[in-house]
Amino acid sequence: MPPAIEMRGIVKRFPLVLANDQVDFTLEWGEIHALIGENGAGKSTLMKVLYGLQQADEGSVAVDGRLVEIRSARDAIDLGIGMVHQHFMLVEPLTVTENLVLGSEPRLGPALDYRSARTKTRGLIERFGFDLDPDTTIAELPLGLQQQVEILKTLYRDARILVMDEPTAVLTPQETRGLFEFLREYAAQGNAVVFISHKLDEVMALCDRMSVMRDGRMVGTVARAETDQRRLASMMVGREVLLRVEKGPAAPEEARLEVRDLRLRHPLKHTPLLDGVSFSVRAGEILGVAGIEGNGQTELVETITGLRPMDSGSVLLDGEDISLRSARQRREQGVSHVPEDRNERGLVASYTAAMNAVLGDHHRPPYARFLGLLDQQTIERHAERIVEAYDVRPRAIDLAASVYSGGNAQKLVVARELERSPSVLVLAQPTRGVDIGAIEFIHRQIVGARDAGLAVLLVSADLNEIMSLADRIVVMYEGRLMGELAQAEASAERLGLLMAGSTLSDLPAADAAAGTDGAAPVA
Repeated sequence: MPPAIEMRGIVKRFPLVLANDQVDFTLEWGEIHALIGENGAGKSTLMKVLYGLQQADEGSVAVDGRLVEIRSARDAIDLGIGMVHQHFMLVEPLTVTENLVLGSEPRLGPALDYRSARTKTRGLIERFGFDLDPDTTIAELPLGLQQQVEILKTLYRDARILVMDEPTAVLTPQETRGLFEFLREYAAQGNAVVFISHKLDEVMALCDRMSVMRDGRMVGTVARAETDQRRLASMMVGREVLLRVEKGPAAPEEARLEVRDLRLRHPLKHTPLLDGVSFSVRAGEILGVAGIEGNGQTELVETITGLRPMDSGSVLLDGEDISLRSARQRREQGVSHVPEDRNERGLVASYTAAMNAVLGDHHRPPYARFLGLLDQQTIERHAERIVEAYDVRPRAIDLAASVYSGGNAQKLVVARELERSPSVLVLAQPTRGVDIGAIEFIHRQIVGARDAGLAVLLVSADLNEIMSLADRIVVMYEGRLMGELAQAEASAERLGLLMAGSTLSDLPAADAAAGTDGAAPVA
């Protein structure tokens, strides 16, 4: 039997970038095949060529043994290829049925034949065991079920080849297991799946083979039985990588940061964004905040760091109420902040690395002199020191921040926030969009900050990151804290239940949960 997909010699050039360099990729029927690599490795470009979103400059594509030209997504769909994007493409006011047929609506004269569409939708839901009602609007569905709708959209169009781009980014562990069960069954029926992910534990648990890309080239393809997470990480980076940063037990001291009964309502919907949130972070410990994105984590970080006023409650730093202080005042009192969007709030893209290295403190000595004039020499010396200490590449501090890769840009932000000797470090999604090698480095800095006596608040949607780094973990759901677990008590199973709205009293015993999740740390 010919392969489901055979791509040969794919070349895709962009200005100044060779995104795909003579790439070969083969997907067999009946398999789940991982496509992995660091950011910028070329894997997304390769799949966009397959799905018709980009046109290759050279090379060929064969589907089920037949050479084809895929000039658009419509061509790909007609060939039985479906792509589920990381960011869902659903219309919230429309029903599940209406989203499935959008663009290929069955007609009854000039009108939509909703009954026919609904019948086919119901049949697909029952066939694949999804937990959906055809008449529910997308706005009423949690993210896990919205992803089921995205998958059903491709199945409605008779896709036999599924491309999944970071499909578990917004799922609880329980929802992830449900997705994996579907994908295994889908492949067992003779279909094929390309699984793009940076979570190596998931890749090893799910996929039959793994193809690794680096710098636009295909490094190699290995079977699951021939490899492990460490070997995959080495193939991705080109060197040995530690998947879990070693850290000793915490030695917490006095509470540095206290949050008391924080409340915040949506300005238009008047629904609670923060609903009575209270916790403390002590010197010498990492408190992790877990949860599916959109459950109040962003608002929590913004109220703590002074970027957003709260409706009620208080934020205390070393016992002093700083609730009415500005972001600059809180920073001057010792609160450092690594924001979740480095491009929007962490860096000024047009500024040099040297200037970005002192942003937020540029108005104060030693970087500013009389009348606020900048001491350029001091700024440059400071930047030269930290890019060396934090391995920010390239080392040229006169380059604009926009030149740096995601990992190196994030290292620059982390370096700036740590080097100002804060007492509290607030980290929001510190390794989002960061390469596996840079993740290892940043994790070391976070643990080092804890060991140096900082109070560290770590907010991350990456459950493995939270479980690996945090000494205590709280979980947010719809603006509320659902409970707190010590690191030794936490498992993917127990945290996943809290992320879905369960309370501590609903959780299975820690020993029982630990035997069911099978989670492993990931870079």
